[in-house]
Amino acid sequence: MYKITDTHAVKIDKTTFASLNYRESDIEELLRKNIDMICDEEESMLIVGKQVRNANHGISDLTAIDHEGNIVLIEIKRDRKDIEGRKEAFEFQAIRYAASYATIEDIEDLVNKIYAPYIEKYDKSELESSPLTSAELATRKVMEFLHENGTESTNFNKKQKIILVAADYDEQTLSAVAWLNSNNVDISCYKLTPYTINDDIFISTEKVLPVNTYHDFYVNLLETPLKSSSQKKKSTRRNLPKISEMLQWGVVKAGDIIVAKGKKDEGILLANGNAQVNGEELSMQKWLKEVFDWSSVQTYMFAVHKETNKTLSQIRAEYIEKENLKSFL
Repeated sequence: MYKITDTHAVKIDKTTFASLNYRESDIEELLRKNIDMICDEEESMLIVGKQVRNANHGISDLTAIDHEGNIVLIEIKRDRKDIEGRKEAFEFQAIRYAASYATIEDIEDLVNKIYAPYIEKYDKSELESSPLTSAELATRKVMEFLHENGTESTNFNKKQKIILVAADYDEQTLSAVAWLNSNNVDISCYKLTPYTINDDIFISTEKVLPVNTYHDFYVNLLETPLKSSSQKKKSTRRNLPKISEMLQWGVVKAGDIIVAKGKKDEGILLANGNAQVNGEELSMQKWLKEVFDWSSVQTYMFAVHKETNKTLSQIRAEYIEKENLKSFL
């Protein structure tokens, strides 16, 4: 990481969580409140549990559900030393916990075992201001989250996902996770790297695994509509163009009004891709998180361009389709 001063670049050396006196619980709480640090803008996630204990007394760090209705297990270790010092492998611990989440049969089961107790402990203010019980409030929030994301409750928890988070990883963990991914286990590794500038702490996030192939770095603008489905390369959610590209294309422009989908909340699109809301500049993700009260939001699915009444996702898809057609002609 570098700090730019005029025409000079000054390298900023990374530090460690240990030297900052950050414990694993501190990182856990940071992610609980800011899970979008390890989420893509194409994902929505709702945190539903913290320090959940299973029948064998294992304790998982954070639990969430994503926009497809999958239960997501998030396991955290402070650094490589903490990983290597464990008797049980980091990834195996996570797999055991994920296996216990596979026994969650339906939303009621999730609410009773995980989400209602979480609300009682960590969302007390919301519970106190609501006439609903913790179970009723938890059920309503899950159902609203799934409904808004277009997921049927019957598709709830058809599979589980694992996210590992640490400042660094040992080679055996990375090798095991790579092998699990190659065998269709949905498991990711994120690296959090802390930096300090004066008294300020900055954290860089990096997705280490699964590794993108070189195809994932291309936007599929040149694929022709005549290709068969078996010939088409699958476009991953992480290679989709962002708001900066959409501004460059001219399909949206600074000053356009953006509306939160299904809500009355509005923001003004800025030239840097952020939104001005009530005089305050916010990232699209931060603004929409506050509107929907989710841990993270699929930005492009829930940001509606007021003039066209289309989501940013629809506008993006239409532009790409048009460019595909041009290339074919």
